[in-house]
Amino acid sequence: QVQLVESGGGLLQPGGSSELSCAASGNIFRIIGMAWYRQTPGKERDLVASINAGGGINYADSVKGRFTISRNNALNTVYLQMNSLKPEDTAVYYCNAHIYTSIRDFGEYWGEGTQVTVSS
Repeated sequence: QVQLVESGGGLLQPGGSSELSCAASGNIFRIIGMAWYRQTPGKERDLVASINAGGGINYADSVKGRFTISRNNALNTVYLQMNSLKPEDTAVYYCNAHIYTSIRDFGEYWGEGTQVTVSS
């Protein structure tokens, strides 16, 4: 079993900053990629940012230049630094990871989500 536990988020001011973190634990052989997604009511879950094992990074156009994803491989943790927050960043943010739990067993895992609300 693998668990992804997110922390951070809450009520934030427009123009403000905050950091989300997500720690993976459990039966982990190797983590391939980690990512953050977000979802608002009635809409699909969209990719915000991803980082692979080699350090390759992708961002949604809507967050480029404002959000930064990073990863601590020793701690099996991914971070999302969010700057210059806008009301449209309001969403539930989900951590995602692709993990080998053995040399052969591979799966995709999700955290439970953390609410980010940007409002004055």
